[in-house]
Amino acid sequence: MSVRQSLLAILDQGPCYGYQLRSEFDRRTGSTWPLNVGQIYNTLDRLERDGLVMKGDTDEQGHVYWKITEAGHDEVAQWLASPVERGQGTRDELAIKLAVAATLPGVEVSNVIQTQRHSSLRQLQELHRAKSAGANPDGPEELAWALVVDSMIFQAEAEVRWLDHTEQRLALHPQHAMALELSTQHPKRGRPSVVAAAPEATR
Repeated sequence: MSVRQSLLAILDQGPCYGYQLRSEFDRRTGSTWPLNVGQIYNTLDRLERDGLVMKGDTDEQGHVYWKITEAGHDEVAQWLASPVERGQGTRDELAIKLAVAATLPGVEVSNVIQTQRHSSLRQLQELHRAKSAGANPDGPEELAWALVVDSMIFQAEAEVRWLDHTEQRLALHPQHAMALELSTQHPKRGRPSVVAAAPEATR
């Protein structure tokens, strides 16, 4: 999620001061990703540095209003017109955790999966309860909140399905066959290529 572009898109509707920006962001996301004021102002400073916003008027309470520049308006239009690009590699903490755990000698990966499944199912139940308790999504704020909650429900459901798939797949392999001892070879210096080829199948 891009806080930078989201705040810029809000400013494209009109000038705002810091706390107002945070409030507007919360209204549009159902307070699912709460931002602190320091994060707001750090983002505004970077946007100003990049020529996308500028300081405007100050009201009688001392609030400094930030307004978008033409370059900022163009960036918002480009952001809205572009898809969200997913990286080719994974930085998903759970996927990395299970991949590493599956190769560690003496680790019962099924226990790791069970622990995660209980947590994921509990989160899924909480999300369904929150959705049921929420108001009917008739107004724009309620609809925005429902969209975010729906996304989180789909992600939690997908995570549970992936855990089931992982457990079934690992059950096909004896655990000792998955274990990787520390390599005795010295690794070469330098970073590996971004997209690593899949290991060749044993012939």
